Amino acid sequence: MATGFFWDERTFWHAGGNYAMTLPLGGLVQPLAAGGLPESAETKRRFKNLMDVTGLTRDLDLRSADPATREELLRVHPASYLDAFKAASDAGGGELGHHAPFAKDGFEIATLSAGLATAAVRAVASGELTNAYSLSRPPGHHCEPDKPMGFCLLANISIAINAARAEGRITRAVVLDWDVHHGNGTEKVFYDRDDVLTISLHQEGNYPLQSGALHDRGNDAGEGFNLNLPLPPGLGHEGYLHALDTIVIPQIKAFNPDIIIVACGYDCAMPDPLGSMLASAQTFRDMTARIKQTAAEVCDGKLVVVHEGGYSEVYVPFCGHAVMEELSGSTITAPDPMAKAMMLRQPNARVVAFQKELIDDMATELGL
Repeated sequence: MATGFFWDERTFWHAGGNYAMTLPLGGLVQPLAAGGLPESAETKRRFKNLMDVTGLTRDLDLRSADPATREELLRVHPASYLDAFKAASDAGGGELGHHAPFAKDGFEIATLSAGLATAAVRAVASGELTNAYSLSRPPGHHCEPDKPMGFCLLANISIAINAARAEGRITRAVVLDWDVHHGNGTEKVFYDRDDVLTISLHQEGNYPLQSGALHDRGNDAGEGFNLNLPLPPGLGHEGYLHALDTIVIPQIKAFNPDIIIVACGYDCAMPDPLGSMLASAQTFRDMTARIKQTAAEVCDGKLVVVHEGGYSEVYVPFCGHAVMEELSGSTITAPDPMAKAMMLRQPNARVVAFQKELIDDMATELGL
């Protein structure tokens, strides 16, 4: 078996919105010469291009997929939202939520993005592939059932999980979200359920505001199956690995899932314009290695990584390449050109000790 890489050029054609970064144009906000929202095709295209140039793509099973079907979409999103989205898309585009614009054909591109994630989960859950990466765009972890937001138009991972469950391929799943922003959409979908453990490692007080609190643990049957770790700004390599080693991985093992799905945002990397964290390509490499090993121990290695955020056009490709090296076991590398600078910018020993203590306090407060 091989490592799958699900992608499609058409997802790079998603566009829309009159913004300068995350600010609507108008008044004193000037347009940017190089584009609008920080979510663009370039981070994803350059990631794929880097793998083509190094030759890593030759070690992968490259695939596209069919768009998610209406039946698959309706397991997460109400018909009223899907119909409004399709109508606005056919009419030339628009915006139905907060910071989630789209152009003409935006609906079709979003369903393709969800279809890539769904096909990746299906292939891994069925044993057709060892593990897989879905280069989904637009992203999905902020999209709630009836409310798109934060560049996300459909809940890609949630759609994929519900499809795999409906097909009898999985019973229990873990979603580990290490995007710098809280995975509020995924949380919303599964908040009342005990068959999906949702874990979000995010920068405290970033986006969405007033979301992702430590004590938001789920509701009714889902009580205890939602885990938020609001992390302090400035957390670096050691802090992220400490959170995985002491909290995340033990919780995954205790849950004993059939599959692990990572909502992989690269915006906790130091150069990212929408985060204030200090992760590096090595951080993503090491986190992937740990979760891959965990998957080998609890679910026969069944692991799918789905692309979410990450807005540094220069640095995201090196982070993504590191993840793919670990997923596939390929010996083809793309050395991080910022590795030395990243190391020098890591928190000092006293700060690291303080950050680890904060994480340990969270575990104690939650009784983990």
